[in-house]
Amino acid sequence: MTIDLAPLQAQALAELGAAADDEALEAVARIYLGRKGAITELMGRIPSLTPEERPGFGQTVNATKRAIETALEARREALADAAIAVARGGAGFDPSLPGAPLRRGSLHPITQVRREVEEIFRSMGFEVVDGPELELSYYNFEALNIPADHPARDHQDTFYCDDEGRLVLRTHTSNMQIRAMEKRQPPIRIIAPGRVFRNEAQDAKHEHTFHQVEGLVIDRGIHVGHLTGTLKGMLRAIFQTEIEIRLRPGFFPFVEPGFEVDIRLPGAAALGGVLGDWMEFCGCGLVHPAVLRAGGIDPQAYSGFAFGMGLDRLVLLRYSIDDIRHFMGGDLRFLRQFG
Repeated sequence: MTIDLAPLQAQALAELGAAADDEALEAVARIYLGRKGAITELMGRIPSLTPEERPGFGQTVNATKRAIETALEARREALADAAIAVARGGAGFDPSLPGAPLRRGSLHPITQVRREVEEIFRSMGFEVVDGPELELSYYNFEALNIPADHPARDHQDTFYCDDEGRLVLRTHTSNMQIRAMEKRQPPIRIIAPGRVFRNEAQDAKHEHTFHQVEGLVIDRGIHVGHLTGTLKGMLRAIFQTEIEIRLRPGFFPFVEPGFEVDIRLPGAAALGGVLGDWMEFCGCGLVHPAVLRAGGIDPQAYSGFAFGMGLDRLVLLRYSIDDIRHFMGGDLRFLRQFG
């Protein structure tokens, strides 16, 4: 079966060439190349042809289709070039009019408070360190006295990144304790702020991505008094008032003894409570001897303290924010309040 598609092709090319804008061009393209277009209708005839007729018919239809597609693409480029030329020509442009105002951005509230915390600890002689968010399980767990069969692993809803469980998104910035000890000799004073990740259900107080500040001090004769004094000094500087703190016994595998620290902010709204209520602030304690040994430090000669506080929670308290999800939500109405 022979078919002459030259008239169809000539008509299609003429209509494409006459299209004055993108909308008209796409309308012509649908007539010939669309799901119900002329080319699609012709291709639908092929199954009804004899085996001898099909090759020639198919080749003719495909050649016509390619010619129309080539002309369509060329016309698209020509229209785009014409639009650019018009824009460059400055038609309708009044240079005397003021430009569009640019809204000035601002730092995220977590970034603002993080920088304050870093400066406060620097003033106390601490070094600010950074480390990987994609971490080896060894630094995130085992070196911190949390082996694979340790019950504490059940409380860490971890994002594992390989089948063997060797790579994880860090669940705390405590991974920097061992990394810091491997590269330094006592005395050591470091803080490690950064993002951490846990596979948790999201609500007003929990997010899958949040921020922590890990602190580590190792020297001769370090005791709990040094720990409480450091925390009170930081809180006093952040809130510009004297802060009450209390320590309750708490279990963390990498410290012994371990404590939960509660704070009370007079005159400020405590998250989820009322003015002046005690609120859990961070976990801390004296560095476990096993952790010191994992970092290459003799626990008979040195002692230390460590703490891990939630930076998001500190910002919530600072600005009386009631939902942690605002921080990662990207709502500019919320973020512009801190500009």
